[in-house]
Amino acid sequence: MPRPRVVVSKCLGFERCRYDGSIIPSPIVDSLREWVDFIPVCPEVELGLGVPRPPLRLVRVDKEVRLLQPDTGRDYTEAMQAFAAAFLNSLPPVEGFILKNRSPSCGIKDVKIYASPEKSPSVGTGPGIFGKAVRERFPDFPVEDEGRLTNRAIREHFFTVIFSLARLREVVESGQLGALVDFHTRHKFLLLAYNQARLRELGRLVANLRQKPARELLAEYAAVFRAAMARPPRRPAIVNALMHALGYVSDGLTPSEKGYFLDLLAAYREGRVSLSAPLSVLRAWVLRFQEPYLSSQIFLNPFPEALLSLTDSGRDVP
Repeated sequence: MPRPRVVVSKCLGFERCRYDGSIIPSPIVDSLREWVDFIPVCPEVELGLGVPRPPLRLVRVDKEVRLLQPDTGRDYTEAMQAFAAAFLNSLPPVEGFILKNRSPSCGIKDVKIYASPEKSPSVGTGPGIFGKAVRERFPDFPVEDEGRLTNRAIREHFFTVIFSLARLREVVESGQLGALVDFHTRHKFLLLAYNQARLRELGRLVANLRQKPARELLAEYAAVFRAAMARPPRRPAIVNALMHALGYVSDGLTPSEKGYFLDLLAAYREGRVSLSAPLSVLRAWVLRFQEPYLSSQIFLNPFPEALLSLTDSGRDVP
């Protein structure tokens, strides 16, 4: 497995840098430490704010959201925007972000916005200043917070994408079109599950009928691939990919084995079992029949098996 590079809020298990001097345990972040190269950051500390410090809050001022510190009356909006731009522009190639939820700096969508710096009711929610900059600068990259990652489907999508993008980074850095052909071949079933239209577009790029230079083609492929993987796949599309995979081993299966697999697909489609159930069966059959094409498909092993977990918040998180 390649090692994805992931930017992470420093308070998520790395340092006691929260406004109250606390650190936030995140089992999901901890589980990734063996497999991921983290780039920890605390935007508020980087601005020179101490630990502990008076908290910041988002405040709507004349139809604009500002980052204010009520206890001191200071406005950190421009300073945070400048830091975000400088930090994000200085990053090496990265595959994703895990940011602190509900943080006025790092939050990606659910931060409370208040009517005034003083005690007042919230008037809505939105991203923190740093979180907003991340989403704008990396629109097709996986950006999540530690709360959303407790949802199993969101978590497995995030893992799938960061490891796929890490493999793609290695291809782009190689500058070799042969490596791109191999990458595309190995990701065909995964792309079939995620976005069939983009799969066809990527296939045309790999064919390179216009004879584009390698660097240009690799950059264009990477942009389209990120767009293809930007949203979690829907169950019917995943079932379609699983049925295509079944076709490679079906000749050696008994009617009862085929029936069992189809029943398993129905259970997955209805949400009664996780995707790992039919994938485990397929992997067993690939080993049994020594099917070379399927054995190369990332779809069957998109991320380290050690990261698989049945734990789920049970929340339907959009």
